[in-house]
Amino acid sequence: MPATATGAAGARRGATSSGRRKRSPRDVLLRASVPTAILALWFLGSAQGWIDEKQFPAPWQVGDAFVELVSTGVLWENLSVSLGRVAVGFAIGGLLGLTLGVVAGLFRLGDQLLDPTLQMLRTIPFLAIAPLLILWFGIDERPKIIIIAAAALFPLYLNTHSGVRNVDRKILEAGKVFGLRGLGLVRHVILPEAIPSVLVGLRVSLSVSLLALIVAEMSNAPRGIGFLMVSAQQYFQMDVLVVCVLIYAVWGLSVDLVVRLLERLLLPYKRLGRKP
Repeated sequence: MPATATGAAGARRGATSSGRRKRSPRDVLLRASVPTAILALWFLGSAQGWIDEKQFPAPWQVGDAFVELVSTGVLWENLSVSLGRVAVGFAIGGLLGLTLGVVAGLFRLGDQLLDPTLQMLRTIPFLAIAPLLILWFGIDERPKIIIIAAAALFPLYLNTHSGVRNVDRKILEAGKVFGLRGLGLVRHVILPEAIPSVLVGLRVSLSVSLLALIVAEMSNAPRGIGFLMVSAQQYFQMDVLVVCVLIYAVWGLSVDLVVRLLERLLLPYKRLGRKP
């Protein structure tokens, strides 16, 4: 990379390190305040009898159900299957979405060939194709992974395509002034400038993949968290149902934290200028 661009990058890193600040205890308390308040109201309502335990279990009942599921191995047996499905489905759909987004964003021919078809397909809800996939592939793992992959593909494609195509022309011209052409321009200018859009697509894609997992596992799945929920519904095990819902909630929060960590690693300069 040219010396001028390298110097600018070094200046950016230096400014980043000087402007970086640690999260204060006040920030942590504010982020935890609403979940803590909801949990406290849940405890209070159950203890005072304001919440009917037949309609919604008490926190200690949910805790007992969680301990039982963990001790018997039922929770990990089903959770590991769900994690495997999401990993495979998201890897396939995410890689396709990222690749197609870059190709359609960089090349006019790719945009003409791919974008109209993908824009049409993305309007079809993956809930609508679930029965069709079951008829085609049966009730084994393939339709479930395809549903998750389809759900992951389109958000990542749309955001990657938009990020690549909407790079500021002034930045492109500056890169050309420094002698960047072809792959060099793509590597040092276009792709780094598209990273924020890609991360937004990654966050949405992971969230939608979790939703697709729920749909896939509640349709004739022999194992998985969705299967555990259906089984608990059939036997009126409200405490197990709430455990599964909480697992999905923690899962979604963990995914969001992972994307935030990637954003901090890939875009440290974005933290500059934030108000304390």
